[in-house]
Amino acid sequence: MQIGRKIYYDNATGNVLVDTGERSGDVVETTQAQDFAAFAALAERVPETVGVIALEYGEHAHDFAECNGYRVDVKTGKLKFSYPDPNVDPVEPQEPQYIGL
Repeated sequence: MQIGRKIYYDNATGNVLVDTGERSGDVVETTQAQDFAAFAALAERVPETVGVIALEYGEHAHDFAECNGYRVDVKTGKLKFSYPDPNVDPVEPQEPQYIGL
């Protein structure tokens, strides 16, 4: 069995609170209630202030592998990834530049 990741985020800011990650093998799908009980970052929140995006297994795999950050656009409910600028010295800190999907 293969289960895609669920990304829980703050409805007001789009900041990611929990990424459950992808799972495969002898795994069981969890409910949102189970996730709120299992993850401290969710347990301390009021559920109405948290949004969730459920992805298929492997969905956006290339983006997750290449990005240096991601968040959710609260207006569209879609992921926005930030990628390292290849023209900047990798030692210097870079400000995230989010690109929507």
